[in-house]
Amino acid sequence: QVQLVESGGGLVQAGGSLILSCVASGSIFSRSAMDWYRQAPGKRRELVAHITSGGATNYADSVKGRFTISRDNAKNTVYLQMNGLKFEATAVYYCSAVDGSTWRTYWGQGTQVTVSS
Repeated sequence: QVQLVESGGGLVQAGGSLILSCVASGSIFSRSAMDWYRQAPGKRRELVAHITSGGATNYADSVKGRFTISRDNAKNTVYLQMNGLKFEATAVYYCSAVDGSTWRTYWGQGTQVTVSS
């Protein structure tokens, strides 16, 4: 069974930085594409950053140049470095894994990020 556990959320002032982490249990991590999504109150969940099993990345236009996704396969962990945080980044951030073998998607429980203006 695969479980994803996010951490690192919190309250930060606008312009500040946070690093989110997502640890995956199970044996699928190295073959999985990993994503960070966010959902603000009253809004749809949106994709923030994506990293393939091979390490290729892409980002939502709204975070390009400020957010960085990375992964450590030895630690079964994916990270989201967030710099220059804006008020509109306030949301629950979710980690997801897409198993490259079964194409099944797994979700974490989310971690709250609040940016004060």
